[in-house]
Amino acid sequence: MGKARAAAPKRTDTKLKSKSAGASKKPAKKAGKDPNKPKRPASAFFVFMEDFREKYKKEHPNNKSVAAVGKAGGDKWKSLSEAEKAPYVAKAEKRKVEYNKNIQAYNKRLAEGPNGADEEESDKSKSEVNDDDEDEDESGEVRGR
Repeated sequence: MGKARAAAPKRTDTKLKSKSAGASKKPAKKAGKDPNKPKRPASAFFVFMEDFREKYKKEHPNNKSVAAVGKAGGDKWKSLSEAEKAPYVAKAEKRKVEYNKNIQAYNKRLAEGPNGADEEESDKSKSEVNDDDEDEDESGEVRGR
């Protein structure tokens, strides 16, 4: 029996080690988000929640629970008819149109190239261009094809 007790902690140790070993196999970090990229527009529900939060705070000034506000807002949204949701859907569509204009302008700026900004996407495109140049030898002929 003494041997069984001594073996038990070793098993848990190996389990802990295997978990920590699996944690170190996470993929490398993604590239950081571009702070200049436009934010996606809010859906109709979130437009509704902007108004609902203000009303809820006035009716329940002592409530500090974010979860309670979210739950009450979700229940209220589900109970609304399509006609009652229409103004929020219209606002969301308006924001979506504005976002689409902004994202097109943003993508156009990225495509034009860096204007003194250090962006990883721009560096990647530069390295791809340089890779193409390496396939040509000094006389301008393409090697290996």
